[in-house]
Amino acid sequence: MSAARGGGTAPHPGSPRASGRFAHRPRVITGTVLRTPAGGLSVRVRGRTLAVTAAILLALLAVALVSLTTGDYELTVAEVLRALAGGDSGGADFIVNTLRLPRLLTALAVGAALAVSGALLTSLTGNALGSPDIIGFTNGSAVGALTVIIVLHGSMTQIATGALIGGLATAAAVHLLMLGRGLQGFRLVVIGIGVSALLLAVNSYLITRATFQEALEAQAWLIGSLGNRGWTHANAILIAVAVLLPPAFLLSRRLAMVEMGDLTATALGVDVARTRAVLLLVSVALAAFATAVTGPIWFIALAAPQLARRLTRTAGPALLPAALMGALLLAASDLAAQRLFAPALLPVGTATGTIGGLYLIWLLITESRKSRA
Repeated sequence: MSAARGGGTAPHPGSPRASGRFAHRPRVITGTVLRTPAGGLSVRVRGRTLAVTAAILLALLAVALVSLTTGDYELTVAEVLRALAGGDSGGADFIVNTLRLPRLLTALAVGAALAVSGALLTSLTGNALGSPDIIGFTNGSAVGALTVIIVLHGSMTQIATGALIGGLATAAAVHLLMLGRGLQGFRLVVIGIGVSALLLAVNSYLITRATFQEALEAQAWLIGSLGNRGWTHANAILIAVAVLLPPAFLLSRRLAMVEMGDLTATALGVDVARTRAVLLLVSVALAAFATAVTGPIWFIALAAPQLARRLTRTAGPALLPAALMGALLLAASDLAAQRLFAPALLPVGTATGTIGGLYLIWLLITESRKSRA
């Protein structure tokens, strides 16, 4: 499901977006357009996108049920439902509402936040590698969060603020390095990789300045984990997602036009500079809050949007399927890390990093073959 957009005019050859990965694709408008009676809002519904979205939702429901019912203390679906409804005051209530549900909700919200962040950056840059963990925004958020953890010994709110400041500062630095050259995908990725390497060195330096206990906590946080995540963490990321996702969805129509090229989007009435600035801010904020809650979770932002695009076969950003795919990938990875390696406590960041590394190798090989074709 995506917002309806205007005609499929190809980008002007002189447009800085004309050579992007998605900009050169012809726009074929299919599906059914639903409009409000006054005509103020229209939504284009594609059968394939709707089917894929429904399938992801069903898979997400299955993963959630398995997560809530299995573990050291097995529960039935009926017991879980009673606990969720407040009809159980015994052990099931504690296990579901205190231990398992906050962790599950945190995984779903963080996965959705990272996926939408990656989808926005991928569309804005026109490059498959344009995700916050590759460009360096995730490491920038980690620097801000580690500074609060090690230097200021801050609370959860202060850590989230530090992560947001770190991510925005990194985005500003990358923007200054590209000043006057436009938001071109390949150059952004190359500069982002360099900035990410510098920030990784800063993270290592911060750990060396910490006490032994702080260094252990910081290193555990840098791996990325959903362990010991309670309602404080779940509420923080749920509020961030509730605030940041609506603007992203509302601007998805403009984003689809921006993918056609700057000149085409401008001709269609889109303020390209403002749209890019707002969506970039939303993307960085989503990645920053997700990083503040769980630590860096690698490759969800890279893989989820592209898997959603491949499954739905849409030319646009497909933000809703991407969000659901990100939630599914992270929740399923956390479930696998808990159950397959029990009783060992394997952080979910290790699982996503391993799978994502293989995906990145495959993606680089595929893109290299396309560039030579």
